Amino acid sequence: MTTDAAPLGRCPECGRSVPSGWALIEYERANGEQGVFAECPSCESVIRPE
Repeated sequence: MTTDAAPLGRCPECGRSVPSGWALIEYERANGEQGVFAECPSCESVIRPE
């Protein structure tokens, strides 16, 4: 099994890398940038990866 998708970023609570498969919702911000909410696989919180 290979994972080609880049991680979403790091959890602001525990610092762990958040894999792209943990994304819950993607959205477009008012300034046109993409945003995402994800679940951290380590601390199990809903976060905005940094």
